[in-house]
Amino acid sequence: MRKRVYIAYTGGTIGMQKLQDGYAPAPGYLEEQIAAMPELKSDSMPEYTIHEYDPLLDSSDMTPADWLKIARDIAEHYDQYDGFIVLHGTDTMAYTASALPFMLRGLKKPVIVTGSQIPLCEVRSDARANLITVMLIAAGFAIPEVCLYFGHQLLRGCRSVKVNADGFDAFASPNYPPLGTIGIDIEIHWNLIMPPPNSPKRLQVQELSESMVGTLRLFPGIPARVVRNILQPPLKGLVLQAYGVGNGPTQPEFIAALQEATERGVVIVDCTQCLQGTVSLGDYVTGSALARAGVISGFDMTTEAALAKMFYLFSQNLPIETVKQLMQANLQGELTV
Repeated sequence: MRKRVYIAYTGGTIGMQKLQDGYAPAPGYLEEQIAAMPELKSDSMPEYTIHEYDPLLDSSDMTPADWLKIARDIAEHYDQYDGFIVLHGTDTMAYTASALPFMLRGLKKPVIVTGSQIPLCEVRSDARANLITVMLIAAGFAIPEVCLYFGHQLLRGCRSVKVNADGFDAFASPNYPPLGTIGIDIEIHWNLIMPPPNSPKRLQVQELSESMVGTLRLFPGIPARVVRNILQPPLKGLVLQAYGVGNGPTQPEFIAALQEATERGVVIVDCTQCLQGTVSLGDYVTGSALARAGVISGFDMTTEAALAKMFYLFSQNLPIETVKQLMQANLQGELTV
């Protein structure tokens, strides 16, 4: 009996059609392109259902409300399919792949986010190989995680970042090895994959509220007034993209702006601007000053994962101290402690 795969098509380059003014999404076009692929008629391929979203979104327009729509869609069809594929634009793919692990509570089946740099309709496109590969993985490997597949690598979703704007190897997992490498064979590294949850409960979706969170990337000479303005109410949480191992300016006005915010209950999480490595706030005076101001370490979390985690935690109306504690705990394989 052939396995069954559910494909949620949210939009993005993979299904775009070439029009006079450039590429644009067209309702029904991707499904026509996929139906014409001879590879999918092979007995080795799973049966599939495509659910095309309305409207189709460029991923630059994605919001947490769209993450919730995707999570609910997966939950609604969870019992009828062996695996799930989310076709998505590449610009914010890593954000969606980082958010879904927190939202899909009790996940025991593979959810793989993918897309392409060149539309499927083009002769030379990465879409065909990406699509065929993720269909085989979603149907044939019981990976109980949200993953991102691109450029012959299967990555943990909440460890992924976009690193190349126009190359086929567009995504990387700088601080965690790939869950799978795809060459002649599909090799899944089972020792790196999280065990399925023990709970017998059915898949549940964590709703996301309109939490006021944001990110701020430090730069040399950043005015303390700008930092103070960003930290004003109703902001609840901030991912601070700091230098190196978590360092930042030590000017009194800058530190005071952070301390005033943390004393009001704003959760400020320090993540590094570097692709690889971890935050260690005690290594340098400049990091220790942030810690004394109430900033907490994000360790080796990506900015995408830290932001998604904030949305998730603040949506549960938890006490501030609990949010701080859980931001520094490994919940879905998003950080190394």
